[in-house]
Amino acid sequence: MHGRPRTAPKPEDSADSAAKAEKLRSLQSQFLSNHHNKIYTKEALEVNAKLLEINPEHYTAWNYRKLAVEHRLSESKPDPDSVKSILREELRVVESALKQNYKSYGAWHHRKWVLNKGHSSIDHELGLLDRFQKVDPRNFHAWDYRRFVAALMNRAEVDELQYTTDMINTNFSNYSAWHNRSILLSNLLKTKVEGFYPKEKVLNEEYELVHQALFTDPDDQSGWFYHLWLLDQTVKADAPLLISSWPARDSNLILSGDRCLDDCALSAFNTFHSDSGKIPLILYFNQAVEGVNSSTISVESVFNTKGELTWKPLSTNNSETAQVWVTHLNYPEEKLHSSEAYSVEVRVGHSQGIISSSGFRYNQPSGFAFKVFVRSVEKDPAVHGEEMISWRDENFILYETRSQESNPLLSLDLLNIKDYHEQTSSMWRAETIANEIALFRELLSVISCKIGKLTLARLLVAHDTLLSPCAKKMVHSEEVIKLYSDLMKLDPPHFQYYKDEYSLVLLQQITFSRESLLRYCFRHRDGASSFMSNSICLRLNNLSLSRMGSSERLLWVQMLDLSHNELQSIEGLEAMQLLSCLNLSDNKLSSFTALGPLILLKSLKVLNVSRNEIGLHSIDTTRYLCSSPLSHTEEIDWNRDEIVTGDVNLRNYWEAFLIFRGLNLTQLDIVGNAIADEKFKSFLVKIVPTLMWLDGGELH
Repeated sequence: MHGRPRTAPKPEDSADSAAKAEKLRSLQSQFLSNHHNKIYTKEALEVNAKLLEINPEHYTAWNYRKLAVEHRLSESKPDPDSVKSILREELRVVESALKQNYKSYGAWHHRKWVLNKGHSSIDHELGLLDRFQKVDPRNFHAWDYRRFVAALMNRAEVDELQYTTDMINTNFSNYSAWHNRSILLSNLLKTKVEGFYPKEKVLNEEYELVHQALFTDPDDQSGWFYHLWLLDQTVKADAPLLISSWPARDSNLILSGDRCLDDCALSAFNTFHSDSGKIPLILYFNQAVEGVNSSTISVESVFNTKGELTWKPLSTNNSETAQVWVTHLNYPEEKLHSSEAYSVEVRVGHSQGIISSSGFRYNQPSGFAFKVFVRSVEKDPAVHGEEMISWRDENFILYETRSQESNPLLSLDLLNIKDYHEQTSSMWRAETIANEIALFRELLSVISCKIGKLTLARLLVAHDTLLSPCAKKMVHSEEVIKLYSDLMKLDPPHFQYYKDEYSLVLLQQITFSRESLLRYCFRHRDGASSFMSNSICLRLNNLSLSRMGSSERLLWVQMLDLSHNELQSIEGLEAMQLLSCLNLSDNKLSSFTALGPLILLKSLKVLNVSRNEIGLHSIDTTRYLCSSPLSHTEEIDWNRDEIVTGDVNLRNYWEAFLIFRGLNLTQLDIVGNAIADEKFKSFLVKIVPTLMWLDGGELH
């Protein structure tokens, strides 16, 4: 194991093993007979105890003991002393089993079960834990049990924190002690226990502690993981914040009541065409929240004449908690005048109820407004019906901006500091990150350390993020990209992680400013003759992207080209509710699970997933790598006529059915995937009746 050469067993060892195996078989046979016949005598329990001393991992044997204890406690209703005696015996059996294997899940769980009965003394438990933790200070079973015992004893978290300090000072490499420390400090900071507020003072002391570990032994990972936790505590705001919306704050939204011709007076960034007669309203928070509804969000406009709006979480795992929420405003029944501007005012958090997944309330009520203009442009009589969208390079021309156009990257003001403490906290965060950057630059100038490079990259990203609301550019993005490029070469086993982080930074760099974003904005030559008239195509193709990000800056995008990248999932695209045309061709999408977010893109009309790997792999590993609504827990209401149609059994394509059944696609390209045979195409035509083109061919 771990590179050690195997040695042949000695004859005496083989004899001992054979005898032990024979004894184990005999005990196993007796135990199973007792268990099957529900025999809970003293002799039967002794057989069980001997079996567990040899094999503490025997879960069925532990469950049998629980049944036996319950039987003995209920059968004769013994006096308190007898109850304690029965449970004391259980604790003895557990202790004997732990001496054989002190990392036995079953043994630790059984001990918790006994103590939860409430008849046993817990004074002995911390002493027992001290003995086990001296044998293995990093035994996470013992640390987990320690948290359980401390809760039973109502032991102060401050005292437990001091215990972790002692263990860390004894051995900086004690990862479990660092982990337990992060749990305790999280609770102490959240509840603002005396001595643990303000947060800045406490975290400064923790940085000093972890620096000792990192500079003493840079090759040990325990301190590095704790430093990552500290960085997260430093950067993130406890309370949720609204960071983006569509329409954006102070923007002018232009509604095209019909197909728009190439009208130079219209803003391509803000023009929106809807066949459904609805305007999406999107709220993007910095963390997942719940409680977004008509009582916590108020919307005043002529587009909300019916009062309450229904808000839906854009979550790919069917959760009621999400970072992104959407509702729809209906066009009013009366005719809108093109000469008027219709104001929409949104107030967020004016009443309590929005809560983050970590339990913090949205405590800074905010609001924003935008104006809606209506432009009804007559149809071009030369145009008959829709035309197929082509993604060839020659069909795109670089977008030429106009000075009067509004900025598509307008977002909410994150620097709306309302009191002195918040201002001081923001200054402290930036200064702390800057100090850490200087410190790790110095460390890396002395030694070459992969995890040091990774930490520096994270620090630089955090610093840019903190300064982004008032900065004109991402100062450190080029350096971060270089660091992740180096790490991909230095540490091949973690290549994919570095590649994903590289992709996120590259997207932040591209979307950070209007100037950088415009380099990727194009007009479609055939735009005037399609429903995508006057819209911009954001072309992020050929960038080697393996992961999507920066969706909060791309809520305005209606046409997106992500072709010729290395995407394995499209998680994050669900926030882009305006998407009508999406090109995902020539990526590494290996299953329909990877396409899960498409379910939430109700405006999607054109989709290209050609030349991916869908159907190539027999096992859908993507299901375990990203959240998806495609789970076997979802009930599917199969119509009898849907199950078999001709020679197509739809049960063979149930995942594709879940993806495509709710979409109104007019154009779909799926050629070049292993699954794309004639049977599958027949299936697609049946479940997507709106399809007009499939793999470049017109359907009749």
